Amino acid sequence: MKKKYPAITLGLVAALSLAACGSAPDSDSSGGDTGDFLACMVSDEGGFDDQSFNQSGKEGLDRAGSELGVKTKAVESQSAADYPTNVDSLIQQNCNLIIGVGFNLAADLTTAAQENPDINFALIDSSFADAEGNAVELDNAKPLIFNTAEAAYLAGYAAAGTTESGKVATYGGQAIPTVQIFMEGFAKGVEKYNEDNDADVEVLGWNPDDPSSGSFVGNFSDTAKGQQLTEQFLSQGADIVMPVAGPVGSGTIAAVKAAGDDANGVVWVDADGYLTTESIGGSQYMVTSVMKGIDTAVYDAVKEASEGNFTSDPFIGTLANDGVSIADFHDWSDRVPDDVKEQVEALKQQIIDGTLDVSTPYDPS
Repeated sequence: MKKKYPAITLGLVAALSLAACGSAPDSDSSGGDTGDFLACMVSDEGGFDDQSFNQSGKEGLDRAGSELGVKTKAVESQSAADYPTNVDSLIQQNCNLIIGVGFNLAADLTTAAQENPDINFALIDSSFADAEGNAVELDNAKPLIFNTAEAAYLAGYAAAGTTESGKVATYGGQAIPTVQIFMEGFAKGVEKYNEDNDADVEVLGWNPDDPSSGSFVGNFSDTAKGQQLTEQFLSQGADIVMPVAGPVGSGTIAAVKAAGDDANGVVWVDADGYLTTESIGGSQYMVTSVMKGIDTAVYDAVKEASEGNFTSDPFIGTLANDGVSIADFHDWSDRVPDDVKEQVEALKQQIIDGTLDVSTPYDPS
């Protein structure tokens, strides 16, 4: 018998489901010969339409449903209060694999994995950890983590070589390692450009020498705050901004559009923003994107588990295994100097072969 999540009763789960707080699955799909395997996913507060990492995770789950013939369920969280309720609802529905999206689900998913050793769990963007943040290793718990500093470094170099104002900027949703690693890698890429070209491009919003001074929204839902921060950066002279805040990044697009300056651009994260933000008019502003192969990592985890080959060995995405990458420059291709493009490719190979160290204090391990 499946154990319930410790602090949640079935009555509370039912009540919250009826209240539509996000504990009821928002999708239920299957493809081909579904068999008995049920792969499930719970989002963080950003939701599955965040044009970012939640959306990428859901795409990987949907692909598994259509190509592997497994059943899938996805449940969307509206706030952190939904996490334990949503995880418990999936346990009660006899999911064989439960995938959590995001660092903020670590404690809740770890407790669930400890209480339910007969269910497999995977966690995107974090190792499993207890309430105090201490890493926990379990036979039924697989981290899906990404060394995004490698790709963010390349994006920072490209941004520094493309800016017309000599200032670029970045901000995060929360001051957590999976956000800070983007910002640190981006800033280090700018530093490398400055070293190579005797330049002095400035980074607003993040200082590797003083991380406590970084700019953060405080969550992954306050789009207005994201717009406000971006407006502040633009007023200070930045013309390229990298939001690391899931759906809050749409506030950056709104600010750039409102500024009405075609020279202003955005570096997106997690997914290719040129494609995912088309519906909100963001494509034309996308310089590039720092991408994680979240969809593929999810698909592979479901495949392994459904075939009886699940292991707790972490997946760590890197440039070498295509787990992280930067997107095409798309409409900005003509604006990014050719020598900058060539150097980005050279730096990528140096990172892959180990001759260039771009490690940060926030790297996954």
